[in-house]
Amino acid sequence: MKIVLPGGTGQVGTILDRALSAAGHEVVVLTRRPRRPQDVAWDRATPGPWTEAVDGADVVVNLAGRSVSCRYTPENLRAMMDSRVGSARAVGEAIAAARRPPKVWLQMSTATIYAHRFDAANDEATGVIGGTESGVPDYWAYSVEIAKNWERAQEEAATPGTRKVALRAAMVMSPDRGGVFDMLSWLARLGLGGPVAGGGQYVSWIHDEDFVRAVEFLIAREDVEGAVNLAAPCPLPQREFMRVLRRAWGMPVGLPASRWMAEVGAFVLRSDTELLLKSRRVVPGRLGDAGFEHVWTGWEGAAGDLVRRARGARTGSGRRRARVGEGLSRSSPRP
Repeated sequence: MKIVLPGGTGQVGTILDRALSAAGHEVVVLTRRPRRPQDVAWDRATPGPWTEAVDGADVVVNLAGRSVSCRYTPENLRAMMDSRVGSARAVGEAIAAARRPPKVWLQMSTATIYAHRFDAANDEATGVIGGTESGVPDYWAYSVEIAKNWERAQEEAATPGTRKVALRAAMVMSPDRGGVFDMLSWLARLGLGGPVAGGGQYVSWIHDEDFVRAVEFLIAREDVEGAVNLAAPCPLPQREFMRVLRRAWGMPVGLPASRWMAEVGAFVLRSDTELLLKSRRVVPGRLGDAGFEHVWTGWEGAAGDLVRRARGARTGSGRRRARVGEGLSRSSPRP
């Protein structure tokens, strides 16, 4: 298949590009800074020669948007909104104008669309959309608006011949440098990966191999459209999530951090505390109903695999391929 990845040079795009290319697909990456033969230049906003890559493609997976790894200033929040909504509209216009439009358009979204909550898990049918919670910073609602507008741009695109799926993805865990797992591992190895503000907030995650498998599954399942949660079935509180990660790295100590300490740390790392403090208790309802089976259901098995792969990359021993079923953690509690 010919698969086009707008915005495919970030962490998630790199994961997909690597896996889909290895599977024998023709992968074209739309990027503002093309460097390889398979890269095509685009500006994320306006039609241009890049639309030729979309015309005749089998699949488009749009990942474009400003990184959330930044300070949530008004300027950066606006840039997140504009880049996500603008790129989705541009992709929709290219598909609408194509002589041979792709069969399916997978549009990246985010699990952040759901409410900050502790009482129950959010699936697609019964989950609570965020933005009206009490006791949280006002700007958290803007993050939800970004996600809603991101999905709306895909919904409103006039592409009747193309099936559309919005990927409400949790944090994708991979050993690649610069990704969220790399950052959390750095904290864990320094002994700083303890509970943050009590650690009761839930962390939703998905192993990179299951993320790729879920994307392949959704490409093949012609009966699935609309919003789909991409997350492991067992989210867990942040304190337990980091305890497991520290154990995988062999670090027995994890210093706790109060809310104000998290604010200071986020400022130093040029990030934002929403990434640490919002309780994202998200589960993959529609994936499971459609018959998808996660290989990495429990965080303990997944963290162990990711740490082994990260160590292998650092020592030059290469990537260790997980055996199917190795990551299953039958004792993991259900959310």
